[in-house]
Amino acid sequence: MKILIVEDDKKIASFLKKGLEEEYFNIDLTSNGDEAIYLASVNSYDAIILDIMIEGSDGYEVCKKIRRYKIKTPIIMLSAKSTIEDKVSFLNLGADDYLTKPFNFDELLARIRVQLRKNEQKDNILEVADLVLNVTTKIVTRGDKRINLTAKEYSILEYLMRNKNAIIDESTLQDSTIGFEDNPTNSNILNVYIYRLRTKIDKDFELKLIKTYRSQGFKISDENI
Repeated sequence: MKILIVEDDKKIASFLKKGLEEEYFNIDLTSNGDEAIYLASVNSYDAIILDIMIEGSDGYEVCKKIRRYKIKTPIIMLSAKSTIEDKVSFLNLGADDYLTKPFNFDELLARIRVQLRKNEQKDNILEVADLVLNVTTKIVTRGDKRINLTAKEYSILEYLMRNKNAIIDESTLQDSTIGFEDNPTNSNILNVYIYRLRTKIDKDFELKLIKTYRSQGFKISDENI
């Protein structure tokens, strides 16, 4: 699952990014409100963590524009302001939740999960042949074997499984899972992650699930080709 963090305090931003990545979230990070609006309009995020005092357009304007563009991604706003009037104004802008600084990371994580549960599909189990991914627990198994994945590997696998039987081009898969910060031009990083996934998921099984289509992209399916 992918989260956009909009925060100009470098220490807080780094803390949030590291903590959420350890919880298997894929993170995009920006300190600029105008860039945040652009990213929210071209990417599909599961949640947005939005500070009020940021570079460019402030958090108020970012929230208003995101909602004006009919983007329904849950927004959790962060601010040192703590009055009831402030909270009401944030919610009226279209925010889904509000957290006062300083905050506890575990509380933020709990609030993120509340928003994810609201939008969670009824079927939180993804399956391709005997490969099973539980979106809620983040547990991946194939047959009776539990497969341990890194956060990036998990993110790529979840994306492929949500789009099973469809060929996903490399740029789409990389942008949607690895994130723009780790997406240098002409990078081979996606192929490295695909190789690691194949080693963990397909190596010990006769039926290979992850398939490469030259000049097209990747697909996960139970087709025996």
